[in-house]
Amino acid sequence: MAFTEVILVDERDQPLGRMEKLKAHQEGMLHRAVTVYVFNPAGELLLQQRAEGKYHCGGLWSNTCCGHPAPHEETASAAQRRLYEEMGLSCALTPAFSLQYRLPLSNGLVEHEFGHVFFGISGQAPKLNPAEAMAYRYQPLEAVLAETRYNPALFTPWFLLTLPDIPARFHEFLRLRYAG
Repeated sequence: MAFTEVILVDERDQPLGRMEKLKAHQEGMLHRAVTVYVFNPAGELLLQQRAEGKYHCGGLWSNTCCGHPAPHEETASAAQRRLYEEMGLSCALTPAFSLQYRLPLSNGLVEHEFGHVFFGISGQAPKLNPAEAMAYRYQPLEAVLAETRYNPALFTPWFLLTLPDIPARFHEFLRLRYAG
């Protein structure tokens, strides 16, 4: 189910109102978003290649999935919903960190988001929604980092921004998950 409104927020992620999703990206309004990184049991990251028909960044490789909470939807629920809608997967997701960014896109749109990042581990094979993703692959983080350095034009801007922090944060996630 596609939601057409995003939640506008302030610098502390406090809701300010709603706006139609495309208009928020056209005007560069700060809004709430979710980003999901799923790893397989071997620790490889599940990447998706965005569908060509997406209104921005079509055909580019990115994190497992992303999206926007609907008005009155919790971020954790939105992350679960988007993981299922895009990749046909369900798994436990853990809030990992939050960040804010403003990234101009090649088509004149702006990703100005207060992003909530979630980590999960799954051994399931994705069942891609062709309207959302056209391909997937599992890859070790070191290989993904190397590829983004050599071929950054193949990846979404938000993925290039967040990826350098992911290895350390993922190791911390694993340490906490398996502690005591």
